[in-house]
Amino acid sequence: MFTAPSAAQGAYPDHPVKVIVALPAGGSVDMVARLVSQQLTTDLGQPFVVDNRAGASGQIGVPVVAKAPPDGYTVMVSPASFLTTNKSIFKTLPYNPETDFIAVTKLVNQAMVLVVRDKARYGTAADILAAAKASPGKLTYASSGDGSPQHLAGLMFESQTGTKLLHIPYKGGAPAITDLIGGQVDMAFAPLPEALPHIKSGKLHPVGVLSEKRAISAPEIPTLKEGGVSNVVLSAWIGLLVPAKTPQPIVDKLGKSVKTLLRSDAKNRLIEIGMEPAADDAKPLAQVISEEIRIHAELVKAAGLVPQ
Repeated sequence: MFTAPSAAQGAYPDHPVKVIVALPAGGSVDMVARLVSQQLTTDLGQPFVVDNRAGASGQIGVPVVAKAPPDGYTVMVSPASFLTTNKSIFKTLPYNPETDFIAVTKLVNQAMVLVVRDKARYGTAADILAAAKASPGKLTYASSGDGSPQHLAGLMFESQTGTKLLHIPYKGGAPAITDLIGGQVDMAFAPLPEALPHIKSGKLHPVGVLSEKRAISAPEIPTLKEGGVSNVVLSAWIGLLVPAKTPQPIVDKLGKSVKTLLRSDAKNRLIEIGMEPAADDAKPLAQVISEEIRIHAELVKAAGLVPQ
C-alpha cells in the first residue's frame, strides 16, 4: 500500500514552498502574497518564496500550479478574475478553475475605485459621463489585463451608463497605474490598495468607489452611486489555492495559518492599505468561484464581448 503522502503530510513543510503569483511584482495581489508568505514562513518554519509568473491574463502562471504535484510545495495567491472571468473572456483556458485546484480560503476583499489623473477634466462621475457620451470609444481606461476586475468594472460601467469606453490592457495593475499617472490613459478602475498611495500623494484623483458603501480604509472617497452612477458595484477578492488532490491535512495547515494572520494585528495593516481581510467570509471560496463564473459570463455576454 502506498503511504508516502501520509509521511509527507506529517513533516510538511520540510523544504521551501513556491508561491506562484501570475502577475508582476508591485500590484495588490503581489502585496498580499508577500504578506501571507512572511506569515507562513514564520509559522511553518520553511521559506515560502513568491514567484511572479506574469502575462497572458494569468495563462502563464496559473497552469504552473494546476500541473504541479499536489504535495503542498506549489501554492498560488490569485485574483478572482483568473478563476472566474477568464472562463468567459477566453475560448479555451490551459486550466479548469473549478477542478484543477482546491480553494483554501479567500484572503482579502478589495474595493474598486475609479481614478483619474486629470481632475480638472474628469473630476466627477458627471464629467466622465459627459466626455464618454460626447466622444464614444475615445475615453481610455487601463486594466491589468483582459478579464481582470478592472476590465470587468469597465464593462459594467459601460452597460449601466450606455457609454462606450476604450479598454487598454496591461500585464498587471502596477504598470497600468504607472501609465495613468504618466498621462498615457485617461482613467482606471483600480483595486483600492494599488491606487490609494497615489491618491494620498495627489498624483491621482478618486472619482468614486464601486461599492454600496464607502470603503473602511478610505471613508472620505464617495461611492459612484453618490456621484450619480448606480448599479456599478464590484469588488476584487484575492484567494489562496493549491493543486487539486493536495492532501487535506496540508490544506488545513495552510488555511489555519493564514486565517490566524488575517485575525492578527496584520488586519489593521491590511485595512490601512485598502484591503479588508476575508478569512471569515460565510461562503466557501469554491462556491464563490462557481457562482461568479456564471455571473461574470452573463455580464460579458451582455456587453457583447467576443471570447478571444
